[in-house]
Amino acid sequence: MSGLSQLGRFSEPALLILVSLADGAKHGYAMQDDIAALTDERPGPGTLYGAIRRLEEHGYIESLPEQDRRKPYRLTDIGRAALQTELQRMRTVASTGLRRLAVA
Repeated sequence: MSGLSQLGRFSEPALLILVSLADGAKHGYAMQDDIAALTDERPGPGTLYGAIRRLEEHGYIESLPEQDRRKPYRLTDIGRAALQTELQRMRTVASTGLRRLAVA
């Protein structure tokens, strides 16, 4: 298994966290707000911080020094590459699915 699929049931929250961090470092609450704006669903703290922990363990994100009692995170180069790969894979799947729906 490679890429985000190795995170199992946390692969969707992980993907959303990586997308959130793609434009710069954020702390957990800011990620929750950003993900809610993107998906209309706010991830709970358990889901969010469980996925953050797994992303850190795999080297996709890293924590930065605390700011005002909040711990920001940022993408690593490995995380940016994994996000790019996953988004390209999703684009291929979506394009194929939409094309097949159009001929059905």
